[in-house]
Amino acid sequence: MKNSILLVFAVFLFSSCQNQMKVGYVDNGKLVNDYMKKKDIESRYERKIASFNKRVDSIGKSFQLETQDFQRKVTSMSEKAAQEQYQILGQKQQFLQQQFQSEEQDIQKQSQTEIDSLISEVKTFVKEYGKKNSYTYILGSNDAGSVMYGNEDNDLTKELLDALNAEYKKKQ
Repeated sequence: MKNSILLVFAVFLFSSCQNQMKVGYVDNGKLVNDYMKKKDIESRYERKIASFNKRVDSIGKSFQLETQDFQRKVTSMSEKAAQEQYQILGQKQQFLQQQFQSEEQDIQKQSQTEIDSLISEVKTFVKEYGKKNSYTYILGSNDAGSVMYGNEDNDLTKELLDALNAEYKKKQ
């Protein structure tokens, strides 16, 4: 009886040693921010924003010239004509502001949608990487402190970042 208990304990101990967990962690911020695809997305939207700002400045200068022209002519206009022109300019200004605000919101929305998709892609990649490399857990480290300490040997950030960037290069 004593031997059989000892044998069961030995088998249990041996099997628990065989099932050691493989754990790694990644710096979430670094993984996403240093991903080439994210940098490409940011660069594309920076160009869109610069183009948008140039257009806004150009239209704004044109409207400003139109307003200055009106101010020069207002003294020679009848009160009714001046009032009508003033109202037209006010409506045009309001329309332009709404148009610019709408376009700016569209750019922000598109950018956020792409970034959200990218984050989802990174999560899926990490999950598949973990499965393929027999990890029990891959934890995410961030400023909130989900991993407050990890042995650097278990830091998979560079390895995953290199793999993500290599996969992205293949798709281009």
